[in-house]
Amino acid sequence: MEFQSELQAPKLLKAQSHIWNHIFNFINSMSLKCAVELGIPDAIHNYGQPMPLSQLIASLTVHPSKTSSIQRLMRILIHSGFFTTKNVANDDPEVGYVLTDSSMLLLKENPLSVTPYVLAMLDPIFTKPWHKLSTWFQSNNPTPFEIEHGEMFWAYACHDPKLNEFFNDAMASDARLVNKLLLDDKCKGVFEGLESLVDVGGGTGTLAKAIAKSFPQLDCTVFDLPHVVADLEGSDNLRYIGGDMFEAIPPSNAILLKWILHDWNDEECLNILKNCKEAIMNKGNKEGKVIIIDMIIMEDEKKSDDNDKSIETQLFFDMLMMVLLTGKERDEKEWAKLIFSAGFSNYKITPILGLRSLIEIYP
Repeated sequence: MEFQSELQAPKLLKAQSHIWNHIFNFINSMSLKCAVELGIPDAIHNYGQPMPLSQLIASLTVHPSKTSSIQRLMRILIHSGFFTTKNVANDDPEVGYVLTDSSMLLLKENPLSVTPYVLAMLDPIFTKPWHKLSTWFQSNNPTPFEIEHGEMFWAYACHDPKLNEFFNDAMASDARLVNKLLLDDKCKGVFEGLESLVDVGGGTGTLAKAIAKSFPQLDCTVFDLPHVVADLEGSDNLRYIGGDMFEAIPPSNAILLKWILHDWNDEECLNILKNCKEAIMNKGNKEGKVIIIDMIIMEDEKKSDDNDKSIETQLFFDMLMMVLLTGKERDEKEWAKLIFSAGFSNYKITPILGLRSLIEIYP
């Protein structure tokens, strides 16, 4: 087969640019991490108005020899949509930096801040396994993470305080954002009428605390690995229980699985869902249900230019599950197969959480 040497120059250069952009995509990620670590979003926010470059540099802890490079960092972050510029004043041609919706979510004091997620996912613990992806394809190892670190993710987290703290902080930051969406008037009905709820894999309890506060009559339990919930204190209608969801789940009217099932393969998910059904049936409430918050991969016929970025994000997460864990993101057909194979009779999907959906399944 001959190479397409006859390709016209515009197509050839476009192809080269496409490859270059994918080679260097990591620069966007690392520039974002740098901005967070330097505190750039907070500095601009605290200034209270469009912030000139000179003022931004003065507010940062930067070595004098690096001050001229801040403008270059800001240039790529503006291109990526994290900042923009405005005139400092109506009669002043000087421009200053201002935040965008995305960088508002990077403010450390923002209750919905995703900063812990940025710092966790871009830490070498999470990024080094990607260099083992091709090795994984050519081996019998379960995950690239295991190749890099010598242990599976959850086992590693048990004895590595840094990973455990990073991961729990990241999940808590995501839970705070989900709280706002899940507990507004449109979604609160999912919890109404319930007497008890177990948040399986609930981490430090960020989501369960919000649910318990919104529904004082609801008996809430955070169920996670013993090392995760150790020394955590509950409240009047919130308690913590350590255990293994693959062994048994505490009986309850409802089971909550927020971003849990995508961590596991189909066989492991069936085990979890069967234990969820047993926990509901043991409670003796035929009105019980399992509440899943997870992604549903968009089907090809529903794809369009408008949601292309959302699809890309879903595909990123699918690859993330492959590299770090044994799980995957699923389309509706795959979800339905899991749900019915676990012995449930019906399900309802409510796409209310952006890239993720609320899936209620019934015994």
